[in-house]
Amino acid sequence: MLFANRRKTPKKKKKKRSTAVLSTAVEVNMAAVGPLGRVARLGSSICRNHRLLSNRSPQRRGIASCVDPAHGLTDEQKEFQEVAFNFAANEMAPHMAEWDQKEIFPVETMRKAAQLGFGGIYVQPDVGGTGLSRLDTSVIFEALSTGCVSTTAYISIHNMCAWMIDTFGNTEQRERFCPDLCSMEKLASYCLTEPGSGSDAASLLTTAQLKGDRYILNGSKAFISGAGDTDVYVVMCRTGAKGAKGISCLVVEKGTPGLSFGKKEKKVGWNSQPTRAVIFEDCAVPVANLLGAEGQGFNMAMKGLNGGRINIASCSLGAAHACVQLARDHLLVRKQFGETLSNNQYLQFKLAEMATKLVASRLLVREAATALQQNRPDAVSLCSMAKLFATDECFDICNQALQMHGGYGYLKDYAVQQFVRDIRVHQILEGTNEVMRMIISRNLLTES
Repeated sequence: MLFANRRKTPKKKKKKRSTAVLSTAVEVNMAAVGPLGRVARLGSSICRNHRLLSNRSPQRRGIASCVDPAHGLTDEQKEFQEVAFNFAANEMAPHMAEWDQKEIFPVETMRKAAQLGFGGIYVQPDVGGTGLSRLDTSVIFEALSTGCVSTTAYISIHNMCAWMIDTFGNTEQRERFCPDLCSMEKLASYCLTEPGSGSDAASLLTTAQLKGDRYILNGSKAFISGAGDTDVYVVMCRTGAKGAKGISCLVVEKGTPGLSFGKKEKKVGWNSQPTRAVIFEDCAVPVANLLGAEGQGFNMAMKGLNGGRINIASCSLGAAHACVQLARDHLLVRKQFGETLSNNQYLQFKLAEMATKLVASRLLVREAATALQQNRPDAVSLCSMAKLFATDECFDICNQALQMHGGYGYLKDYAVQQFVRDIRVHQILEGTNEVMRMIISRNLLTES
């Protein structure tokens, strides 16, 4: 593995050789260097511009060590975390406001991220994925979100879809869909929610009737990220009786007759990704596009969401990390009553609470990611806890940061307001935080 060999490098030479190792990654066969090779490849071009690893990224520079997101990470994790921070600072943050205000879906920027290996982070390498762990994935999404939460959140959904096809698809399906998804030449959307079934996902009504060698889909999905602009739709539909056991999963490709989309929704945040209804009217999908067997779709959907909850919580961490820094910097320069706000004890205490909530949220998210990777019995509960706690607390952090900015925080010239708007929906999607409480309590009460 590429970065495994770096452990043998003498400490005094490590910084010098890190650039050299990454710079040669383009020439190294990906199969030989292992899953981190993709991360290294674009990193090499950044190294040549003397921006990667030689200096801390703007999003991290000056941040107090007690909230440093690199704490506890391995050397390899610190390397690709730094790549993600630099990508966020150089390729995303300068455009974040424009993407939001003009509602631009930044496809080319996302494809640049995919060149780093961020299009299929936890997809297996044999079909183009990076093959990293759930913890690695959380680290990357947290870092990317400091540059644009909305765009990173879509990338996380795309990753979840690619993982579902990689995990539950057969060899033909994996080889057919995953390479283009991992490169983000094709983009994916996750289709579970319906107009009448949000939290009660098992009651979905979209039907798929088998006729010959095709399933005929009828129904609609609501609030689908990327819909209309994406190429692959991972759709939960009813092939059997009522309830969870009657649900199956089909991969529907854009251009399939009978597939159409509703109007583009106007949203408070998440404006760099389009949201539309997905409509099926006698939409004929080949049987070959069925993931797994009939009746397994709900189980697939829930397994996908366990990872999705960690991913979205990680995006909240990135927003909160950025906002703690923005608030800190503002307190140090803004003067009222003849002195900087940093001398106000009330605001000092508020900043301390924000930092504490950030670190506590990060620790819980990373523990949940580890539990999911290890398939531990407590993984589902921990994923729900992490999503509940991190999205609630990180929203409070961002909202408090806006308050510390006073009237300036309410202006769109200041990034803090966009972080607030973009992460508010994290308390709703991937299972509302009320549903997270139901899952946690149910698991507690049913344990023997």
